[in-house]
Amino acid sequence: MIQTTDAPAPISTGETGPLKPVPAGVRDVYVLVNPASGGVGPNAAAEVDAILAGYDVTARVVTLDGPRIPEQIAEALQARPDVLFVLAGDGTARSVASRAGPDGPLIVPLPGGTMNMLPKALYGTGDWQRALERALDEGVAQPVAGGEVDGEAFYCAAIMGSPALWAPAREAVREGRIRLAYLYARRALRRAFSGRIRFALDDAVREKAEALVLISPMISRAVDENIGLEAAVMKTARTSDAVRLAAHALFTDWRRDPSVETRLTRHVIIVSRANIPAVIDGEPMNLGREARVRFVPRAFMALAPDRSDEETGV
Repeated sequence: MIQTTDAPAPISTGETGPLKPVPAGVRDVYVLVNPASGGVGPNAAAEVDAILAGYDVTARVVTLDGPRIPEQIAEALQARPDVLFVLAGDGTARSVASRAGPDGPLIVPLPGGTMNMLPKALYGTGDWQRALERALDEGVAQPVAGGEVDGEAFYCAAIMGSPALWAPAREAVREGRIRLAYLYARRALRRAFSGRIRFALDDAVREKAEALVLISPMISRAVDENIGLEAAVMKTARTSDAVRLAAHALFTDWRRDPSVETRLTRHVIIVSRANIPAVIDGEPMNLGREARVRFVPRAFMALAPDRSDEETGV
């Protein structure tokens, strides 16, 4: 029987029928659940129990508790399970993956946040129950590349510059939350196109742009191997270009806009006269007036289906 606990203690799975097989090397499973995250809910731990009860694993399910979250993450990593599932917000999932590193346990970031960019890229779904089952039914160990922005890890994309303000509005449109999309868009319009950033790719000459988007090989349509980040440079010359770019950022694939150029890079410096708005793997934040980015070819190990034949995107 699997039970939820606030303290990590190994529990054996009781047989209530034929147990589903799991990938080779996956036996000891550890699950961190944050019921306070927007996409999780108070009954999530019990639902995790119900799903894991059908698999041939030994599991520990730990409910995250506000101030103790960093300590609980450390305890989970010190336990060295075969697989560490994280059902929490985008920031917590990134933190666990970053602290695990390439030599830690296999990580399964389940979609429990707002934008869920990393879980969607790995499992192709925003349904955490389905993602959990896909990891156990179809998962293989695979390295995940990414980058770091001033110590903040990202594994999908880092959007820097005023168009980053449109990311929450676009996600609200996708979810059909029109009123929320309107509020986000109004906020973005107040601040959008107020100032350009300056950047240098791989120590080249500095350039100006409206925004810079750095995309990991996992979701890039231009980079097939872990050799660098796709740098999408957004440049506008006129107000009409800026309005078009805003519309593309909200409703369509912005990379199709004629004002967007894409290149390959491993090191980036970004500077601005004001703090740089950013979205790091779906989490909005403000950087300082200067930010440095580096490519990390082997950031952590994930247990996920092989989606090399599927098309993924930001």
